[in-house]
Amino acid sequence: MAEVGGAPSARPVIVGVVPGQPAHVVQEAAAFASRFESPLVCAYVNPARYPVEESADGSVESASIDPDFADDREAVFDEALAESLRAALVDTAVPWRSLALAGDVAGALAHLGDTLDAAMIVVGAHDHAFGGSLREFFNRSVGAQLAHRQGRPVVVIPARRMDSQRGSGTAS
Repeated sequence: MAEVGGAPSARPVIVGVVPGQPAHVVQEAAAFASRFESPLVCAYVNPARYPVEESADGSVESASIDPDFADDREAVFDEALAESLRAALVDTAVPWRSLALAGDVAGALAHLGDTLDAAMIVVGAHDHAFGGSLREFFNRSVGAQLAHRQGRPVVVIPARRMDSQRGSGTAS
């Protein structure tokens, strides 16, 4: 199904999205939305901006933290990211829309969840290949921060999709 506008009637599933994110993260979120007969809200949070005004549908107007490096294109949802979402969701019947948010990523997603009374928030996990200790992972993990900040269900999708056809447990 295509992108939809306006306020959804059912409790949506929110998925945090970022450029370069594996498509299966959004596809898994769409599968949850389908099971709940809910719309999907794909939210990108720009930490270099802060919210100025918020609408009832969860959308925000934002401003750059550093006005010397302000770029108005950062205030809207990135078209390349929107195109990757369209490609990832082309075979789904789930209605979806995208939102550009601002501020602390976990805080903005939690606030959006409260604003929309979301059924759940879905995020992708960091790839272990980027290094770092377990402590660093939990300090930077949006999923862990969300789990500690609010009572809504949080689903963390692994960065690497497991090969379910062979059942071998190897990453694809």
